[in-house]
Amino acid sequence: MAALPLLRKENARKKKRINSRQKGAAGERELANYLKEHGYSARRGQQFSGGADSPDVVGLPGYHIECKRTEKTDLYGWMAQAYRDCGQGTIPIVVHRKSRGRWLVILDFEQFLNLDLMRAL
Repeated sequence: MAALPLLRKENARKKKRINSRQKGAAGERELANYLKEHGYSARRGQQFSGGADSPDVVGLPGYHIECKRTEKTDLYGWMAQAYRDCGQGTIPIVVHRKSRGRWLVILDFEQFLNLDLMRAL
């Protein structure tokens, strides 16, 4: 009988992990649809392939998009993941939204300054 509570805990962890995956996938679809509404040809990435060719959302040329749809924040961890996964010549960004919040973009400040300088030319 003592093993029963352990099984419940393990099942709860698995369920939570599945739910967070489902929520992540739903957030990626939501972001892709938001980009489509604004004129971009966006879709979810190919997460199963991993690496540089697998941003969460594809549709902003030159950007590697990590999509985060969560209440908890880990800005530096998210950016580290975006840098790790992005390919050469792409700018890693994290697009984040909490429940009932607006989509926000997290971008390395140096990258931002480069974008601003390019706009001024």
